[in-house]
Amino acid sequence: MKLGKRMIGFSVITAMVFSLTACTGTNDKEAAKATGTNEVSENSVVPTIDAIHLGEDYQDLSASIKILTNRTDIVDTVYKGYAEEFMKLYPNIKVTYEAVTDYEESLNLRLTAGDWGDICFIPTSVDKSELPQYFITFGAFDTLNKIYNFCSEKTFNGQQYGIANGGTAGGIVYNKKVWEKAGIKEVPKTPDAFLECLQQIKENTDAIPLYSNFAAGWPMGQWDSYIGITATGSPDFMNDIVHIKNPFEKNEQMTGPYAVYYVLYEAVHRGLIEEDPASSDWESSKSLLNNGEISSMVLGSWAVQQCKDAGANADDVAYMPFPITVEGTQYAGAGGNYSFGINNRVSTENQIASMLYVKWLIEESSIYEDEGSIPALKSKELPKTLADFEGVELLSNNPAKEGEEDFFEEVNNESEIGINKNDYTKSEILEAALYGTKTLDEIMDDWNTRWTNAQMILGMQVQE
Repeated sequence: MKLGKRMIGFSVITAMVFSLTACTGTNDKEAAKATGTNEVSENSVVPTIDAIHLGEDYQDLSASIKILTNRTDIVDTVYKGYAEEFMKLYPNIKVTYEAVTDYEESLNLRLTAGDWGDICFIPTSVDKSELPQYFITFGAFDTLNKIYNFCSEKTFNGQQYGIANGGTAGGIVYNKKVWEKAGIKEVPKTPDAFLECLQQIKENTDAIPLYSNFAAGWPMGQWDSYIGITATGSPDFMNDIVHIKNPFEKNEQMTGPYAVYYVLYEAVHRGLIEEDPASSDWESSKSLLNNGEISSMVLGSWAVQQCKDAGANADDVAYMPFPITVEGTQYAGAGGNYSFGINNRVSTENQIASMLYVKWLIEESSIYEDEGSIPALKSKELPKTLADFEGVELLSNNPAKEGEEDFFEEVNNESEIGINKNDYTKSEILEAALYGTKTLDEIMDDWNTRWTNAQMILGMQVQE
């Protein structure tokens, strides 16, 4: 696999040594900031994640912490096992999990009320500027960005408020046995070639060519993650889009955001998805893909292991790059999954215990091997899931320019398009294609108008 220079690095970083000291005055507080601590109150500090020696520091600490997760399927098995392993290292810290259905909606309410335990996956709806309202810092971005992947996604004002629970590459999970049965000899590299393959699968097999998982809602939002690096080859596109005129317009090369939504619209319009999208079911879709009743789903690489585990045909489940080629090269965006955040309202002891547990999970546990995700720790190897991405350049989004950290969220919110924030507008595309109410060009023209209006309202400098 070809890895870009500006992208995910996997070099070994040696952790800093740290001993917690009490902070009782102004001078002590300044010293704490300089030596890797996280001020919590007038009389206490929490260590930054890079300053901890697991198994050595805080052996006498007693605490009971709760972690909220969206993984209802493995919370009582795999995640419980992680907690038990950690408690062997820290027997005085009790770790429990709470699984939450309708995670995004529930967490938005619970964050406001402060009723969400000690650690949670930070909801995507929380803007960067809002991170300090709910979470403590893990440390300085400049320091942690050298150690962990995907830090730019949860940083604000130079501080790191979330650490990714691993990462995922953008592509398509598929049943290679079905594709072979349909007579397809190589994976497609352009939108039209992909649609032709889906048509071939429809004509030559009994499998659903492309499963939308429309009823679950959130899978529709997954399409947004392909409009940046995957569709343009640029790790700066998601920053530059606030300055681009009509970013959703079609181009002759069939690249960019339009090309991504074209695949969705045309697959629906041509009858290449499930017959009744409103009755689709996420949990069962994994086993249906495993046994060949579904041909493919547009999801991040995190979904591969879940589909492998959902039946007896793990070897049939594979992963292909999203079918867009930019000047002869295919790209795959690599981004973080949900990020761990630590509650800034709980006790100092619980915050320290939470910091210990997050560090153990991302550095010592088997979570990345179990889930087939890109490790948060840069020194770990890429998962076997991506072994077939030969010749695909794997890139990660660059952080925004200084002073423009909030620009994308501001334009995105003002336009109400909700890129990487909700599934509403993607569902609009599916419904328009299904019922013939609008063409894709009409939808994209509307998005461009809304984006332009937002740029004008916010005074964004726009490239002509």
